[in-house]
Amino acid sequence: MKRLRYWLLVLALFGLCLPAQAIITGELIMVRSEKPFNEAMEILQHAIKKQGYSVTGVRRVDQGLAESGYKSDKYRVVFFEKTDENNSLTDSHPELLPYLPLKIVVFAEAGETLLVTSDPATFNDLFSDPRLKDLFNRWHADVVNIMQVVQDQ
Repeated sequence: MKRLRYWLLVLALFGLCLPAQAIITGELIMVRSEKPFNEAMEILQHAIKKQGYSVTGVRRVDQGLAESGYKSDKYRVVFFEKTDENNSLTDSHPELLPYLPLKIVVFAEAGETLLVTSDPATFNDLFSDPRLKDLFNRWHADVVNIMQVVQDQ
């Protein structure tokens, strides 16, 4: 968790110097939207649904960050999945359970909104079953598309 928090902060600072475009580092995918937080959250949830996924939860993570000295009242994790796909997948590959559902971290920064997620294509390095490769690559494309919608609208 500390490693993820570190990379989120590094990418957020790095993103301040870049034009608005998707950043794909090989482990993380990040976009910056000029939309205010609430509007970006609304667009994100709509884009997730339009891509064929269900939003399974939105969790606030502000309290833990405040205890660490990070001040933000706009910091959420959005969980999403294709329920039937995930159910059959976890039945046949229970080792995937810790990585599901997919999630996108959304936080406000200087009047903009940042979205960050782990790149699902990196799962190819973690799991040797070649039948999963197409699935992980599709998830990658879907996540990039969802985040791009938030950035472009």
